[in-house]
Amino acid sequence: MSLKLNLNFYKGEDCYSDGDVENEILEIVRSRKNIAEVLVNDNRWPILYHLSPVRQNIINWYPFNKNSNLLEVGGGCGAITGALCNLLHEVKVVELSKRRSQINFERHIHFDNLEIIVGNLNDIIFESKFDYVMLNGVLEYAGSFTASKAPYKDFLKNVKNYLRPGGKLILAIENRYGLKYFAGAKEDHTAKEFDGITGYIGNSNVRTFGKIELEKLLNESGFSALEFYYPHPDYKMPMEIFSEYWLPKADAIFSHSTNFDFDRYDLFDESVAFQGLIENGQYEFFANSFLVICGD
Repeated sequence: MSLKLNLNFYKGEDCYSDGDVENEILEIVRSRKNIAEVLVNDNRWPILYHLSPVRQNIINWYPFNKNSNLLEVGGGCGAITGALCNLLHEVKVVELSKRRSQINFERHIHFDNLEIIVGNLNDIIFESKFDYVMLNGVLEYAGSFTASKAPYKDFLKNVKNYLRPGGKLILAIENRYGLKYFAGAKEDHTAKEFDGITGYIGNSNVRTFGKIELEKLLNESGFSALEFYYPHPDYKMPMEIFSEYWLPKADAIFSHSTNFDFDRYDLFDESVAFQGLIENGQYEFFANSFLVICGD
């Protein structure tokens, strides 16, 4: 296998974009600029979000079977694609945006185990199934691109069809009841205070889930074996990842959950509040994000 940018399923329109800054990101990776220097000198959120190596912390620790293959759905500009290529025998990425796919291609041009397919997942036919499917910040948008009365469930059922028997879905998503949202952080997708907490009133295109409802959704979609992990401060820029077997202690010092893309209120000290929640056994409910390894 060699590096490949597959445009066979591209319909000629990029439906999702951060705007012209993506042209700048493409030039950065094409010119092989030092990413660390770029991040020091440019504090715009899209630059940090797409190029920061911290993004890879969400998955670079996971003990993949080295001889396995993985489908990354919604690969974006390739924030975690390189980590996946380092850990697996073969990686295929599906991404709606041609420009983001070009960025991903340019920054990982040294890999020979990667194919980036531009197009809608629903239009693509794969020759074989996968050992792993990765949804990193993707499920929350299922209401926008899945035409169904139950878009989140139907999208997950469709994803399950891409897995081999015994394969695993790896899912990262915000917790609608994350403590940072009670403390004044805006909802990541709608930029509204308390929007997820109050149930996304009037919005059917995007949503996140609490732990119990996410468990139920995954179970109803055919995933019965679930392992929950808790990236902190969130799955986008994780500095620590806890699990049900290794939860934080009450004296843990938590960093403030920064909203890089929106201003936020600071209604209370999250670190102090987390200590009380941990003492009362409620950390898992109020964790800001989930990483779930899903099997059948």
